[in-house]
Amino acid sequence: MKLAVHVLGRQVAMLESIGDFKSVLTYDAGAAVGDFVSLTMPVRTESWVWDDSLHPIFRMNLPEGYLLHVLEEQFGPHIGASPMALLSVVGRNMVGRLQVAPPGSDLSEPISPLDVGDLLKGDNSEVAFSALVRKYATSGVSGVVPKFLDAGKPPRLSLYNKATLFTRKHIIKGSSKNLPFVALNEFLGMQVSGKVVPTARTEVSQDGRALVVHRFDVDEAGQPACGLEDFCALLGMRPAAKYETTWERVAKAVRDHLPGPRQRETFHQLAATILLTHALRNADCHSKNIALLYTSREDVRLAPVYDMLTTCVYADYKDSPPGISFMGKKTWQPGKSLGKFLASQFGITPREQAALVEQISDAVSDTAPLVREAMGGHPGFREMGKHLLRAWSEGVRSLRDKHAYGLGG
Repeated sequence: MKLAVHVLGRQVAMLESIGDFKSVLTYDAGAAVGDFVSLTMPVRTESWVWDDSLHPIFRMNLPEGYLLHVLEEQFGPHIGASPMALLSVVGRNMVGRLQVAPPGSDLSEPISPLDVGDLLKGDNSEVAFSALVRKYATSGVSGVVPKFLDAGKPPRLSLYNKATLFTRKHIIKGSSKNLPFVALNEFLGMQVSGKVVPTARTEVSQDGRALVVHRFDVDEAGQPACGLEDFCALLGMRPAAKYETTWERVAKAVRDHLPGPRQRETFHQLAATILLTHALRNADCHSKNIALLYTSREDVRLAPVYDMLTTCVYADYKDSPPGISFMGKKTWQPGKSLGKFLASQFGITPREQAALVEQISDAVSDTAPLVREAMGGHPGFREMGKHLLRAWSEGVRSLRDKHAYGLGG
């Protein structure tokens, strides 16, 4: 199978699968230096050969979990369920500035963004979310799937699997029976993060069960504007290995791909992200949830935070360690080793670290009233809200040498 690869709407390369475990990307003769498909694959005459079914930048764009299962079930009988086949289905609506489609496809046809208004304003977001998934996966309105898909067999949401849906302008996340109010949980975590580091804009549905994340890699019309690569792809890892990297490897990737003047700012933002992860007890900060955003090789920066929540309030994750290790360990009680690591690897001085911890403490304190408000508005969230506030208090305390930062009653 061969697919044409487009950067900002212009074809620049061809992607070909060879057998089950090799893919080859060859740039077109007219590709310019700035037309690179990935920070790890600059434009050159020689093909880029990868000993796997897809190069990391393309595998990064395949759906995971529930939506991947839907695609495999719906399209497997028609085109097969290989990664390359599935990429041919979703390739027109990828994150970042890339689009992939069968050769000769017309990508100039305007695509209408999905309307998320009903999802946000209603008190039954599960129904609205199901309708969006059905529209997304059966009508081709987002350009993601061919229109031959049988609209009479809409996909059904599982009560046990949290689904994530990418549209032209948004990333939409649903809750599940195993992860109740996870959308509200993440919304609150993002409010804390937004007071400390650049963070994606989020909205939560009135019933607290669906989260809308506004994409920062597209323009106002929902068209690709910036390249985006998560650190899983940058490090050449399969998505399944997203918890297996280290902050040392992340630091090396920053030095490899960012211009010197941008590195200092990026390391400061990364340090804040690590501290936020510890303060909020977010075990889901893995290599797919941090990324680089760019418009050129001279304009590369850390992407805004787009996934920050408190995982320890759920029984299945209460004992989960941090998602990425440093100095060979994963622990919520790092002691002085975390400070030493941030100083040695990121160049963040103890004074700067202390200022970040105080900033995070203030952000937690300022956001605590929102948690209490949510507890009052959603009776089912009341107990979880108590656990969340307690986790934040313990998280901040683990970063401070003194008493816990006060969150009130």
